Amino acid sequence: MCGIAGFCNHPTNWRENIHRMNERMLHRGPDAGGFWANEDASVVFGHRRLSIVDLSENGAQPMQSASGRYMCVYNGEIYNYKVIRDKLLAEHKVTAFRGSSDTEVLLEAFEAYGVRETIAMCKGMFAIALLDRQTKKLTLIRDRIGEKPLYYGFVNGHFAFASDLGSITQLDDFHNAIDSKVLQIYFVHGYIPAPYSIYENIYKLDAGCMLELDAPYTEPKISAYWSVREAAKYGETHSFKGTREEAADELERLLKASIKDQMVADVPVGAFLSAGIDSSTVVALMQAQSSRKVRSFTIGMDDPKYNEAVYAKEIAQHLGTEHTELYITEEDAKAVIPKLPWMFGEPFADSSQIPTYLVSKMTREHVTVSLSGDAGDELFCGYGCYSSINRIWGKMKNYPYGLRKLCSELVLHAPFGKNNQVLQTKAYLLGAKSPENLYELSNAQEPLSKEIPLERQVHGYKQNLNPYGDLKDTQNCIMLMDMEMYHPDDILVKVDRTAMAVSLETRVPMLDKDVVEFAWTIPMEYKKQGDEGKLVLKDVLYRYVPKKMMDRPKKGFSIPIMKWLKEPQLREWAESLIDRKMLEQQGILNPDVVWHIWNDYVEHDNWRDQIWYILMFQSWMVNERVA
Repeated sequence: MCGIAGFCNHPTNWRENIHRMNERMLHRGPDAGGFWANEDASVVFGHRRLSIVDLSENGAQPMQSASGRYMCVYNGEIYNYKVIRDKLLAEHKVTAFRGSSDTEVLLEAFEAYGVRETIAMCKGMFAIALLDRQTKKLTLIRDRIGEKPLYYGFVNGHFAFASDLGSITQLDDFHNAIDSKVLQIYFVHGYIPAPYSIYENIYKLDAGCMLELDAPYTEPKISAYWSVREAAKYGETHSFKGTREEAADELERLLKASIKDQMVADVPVGAFLSAGIDSSTVVALMQAQSSRKVRSFTIGMDDPKYNEAVYAKEIAQHLGTEHTELYITEEDAKAVIPKLPWMFGEPFADSSQIPTYLVSKMTREHVTVSLSGDAGDELFCGYGCYSSINRIWGKMKNYPYGLRKLCSELVLHAPFGKNNQVLQTKAYLLGAKSPENLYELSNAQEPLSKEIPLERQVHGYKQNLNPYGDLKDTQNCIMLMDMEMYHPDDILVKVDRTAMAVSLETRVPMLDKDVVEFAWTIPMEYKKQGDEGKLVLKDVLYRYVPKKMMDRPKKGFSIPIMKWLKEPQLREWAESLIDRKMLEQQGILNPDVVWHIWNDYVEHDNWRDQIWYILMFQSWMVNERVA
């Protein structure tokens, strides 16, 4: 796990600029750092290292292939690198390796097999920058699901990239303006999805994509080498034909293999344990394959509404892990808030970012790598909204779209409907064209959210640009939408940024390529019946943990942040961020709308999500904005 950075054709002071870029992401790689430039400094690479595999200098980056043709900086882990290394040796593509790092294996594979064939072989999480010194081609590559971040774009006409958006802002000629077209998306969802960032001309490389740039590095070409949409389409048309028990057998085998690979490191490894189905499954399968006690970690709160630590401890005792728990206080949580703009580099407003940071901070005191249970809901139909969308669409689809749209417009514009919020919401959803469109509309059913920014123009983005109808099952449609946007751009961003803020590497076994592709072949009736989801995943877990131990509502890592916002300390902080004069001076948000939302929240507890979105945006504006 590391941080990477670089640029092309920077006009002046390339050493100072790459040094500042490296320093901005020191937290991503506190163990070592380095930089490299080609002969004319037209391409410059920087790297910060968190040493996980091959702690020696043989693992240091930037790294050059043995022939000198390829130069690389790389962030992540290739879990099957030993298999690729053995293939290179067996086929006499390489006679010997200098060290034992996956970076060296990558470089030699690129030279032996080519870039695309090598990436197709790789199982892991990664963001890679590769220069072919022979052809002068620069290639950026991001992993299949989007576990590792990779920003890129143009600063004053020259190309730049980095793991951390804040690194790009360190370039001495960075003056990119805020991209106002992303604001409406942000205030609806609470995050900015790829390919966009908060700044104009700076982007996130989409998951499963490769960017190629030939000298003089002015016209990037982006192509996909893997697609979760294609995996889902293939899986639905090649459904698993065995019994549910056989599906659980295969899922257990694949998860065990993934977890075994992801437990490999030259530093201590542990796992988050929230007491939910997903993290409990990961920890159970870790312990089943370990000759020593697995390290497990959880946080708790004194308030029982937000505390799962007692259940996590019970599961840990049953599995026999070496368990560590930390009960956090209100002050612990509040102390994190000022750090959030720096962690994320742009507005990001999933409030579980706070407890995720706290559990990461505690975990880093004991281990350097932690496995996470993320992706269980999106792959095995765990969210309650999937059932509700399925029920609603099941009723709506029996009526022609033209008729539904007409009824929707009549109610929305009729005098009797304008003052009835429930009726307005139902009418709004009635106009959906498809299950995907219904889900999109349900996430954006508060029209006032779109009025928070003064700028009303908006980019097209994944939830409203991707084609409808690729999948037949309604719930598969919605899970696919989440796997394309919500999971990579919210969940994985939250986990990566909060963990890396304390130099902790996180790994997500359920995002293994084989697990993901198999999950899409599992029939829906093996995943969900009625409102109960994750059936086949539970089948695996219950082989290790008694069902009665898991029968309770899910809480996860959560805190009562919205309650605290109404109390004097945070209320003063919040109201200072939305000071009317400051909002007017900034000229980005509508002060009337912001204060309407704030007052309604304080008096009636409405707009809970939107308030946090506004505060995180303003906190970023005050503390991190560069331009």
